[in-house]
Amino acid sequence: MSSTYSERTDNIYQYELNSIDGEKVSLEAFQGDVLLIVNTASECGYTRQYAGLQEIFDKYEEQGFKILGFPANNFGGQEPGSDEEIAVFCEVNFGVTFPLFSRISVKGEDQHPLFEMLTSVENPDFTGDIGWNFEKFLIDREGNLVRRFKSNVEPESEEMVSAIESLL
Repeated sequence: MSSTYSERTDNIYQYELNSIDGEKVSLEAFQGDVLLIVNTASECGYTRQYAGLQEIFDKYEEQGFKILGFPANNFGGQEPGSDEEIAVFCEVNFGVTFPLFSRISVKGEDQHPLFEMLTSVENPDFTGDIGWNFEKFLIDREGNLVRRFKSNVEPESEEMVSAIESLL
């Protein structure tokens, strides 16, 4: 086993990223919560999913559920704005109150290590590159990926809600 592999963990708590407001945030801050990590975009056909994401966040937040939104401009240039513009768009159009992070790359040569891990770790659904905006990664209270959902799975769908509820 190579030293690189042995140092890698398939747990999200090792990562530190910038919030959309520029603050450093260790994902360790979410230890003990059930998380839904989503790569987002403001000019996508799936952008309306912000409303469903906010709905399930509101419904389950008190039970220890958080959504972490990661704006990315990897697909069709559909997230061209600055962090400030993205934050305003999400608040004004969808009333987003769940944590958003600074725009990052979720695919390709400059892929952030968090998404490199999320797309490669084994799970019951699928592995490999993110195919489009609004893919969703469900994380258990120990920081492990337990489910992965394609973009077309609506946040408030029975499939998504039952997966979330099974972890709460």
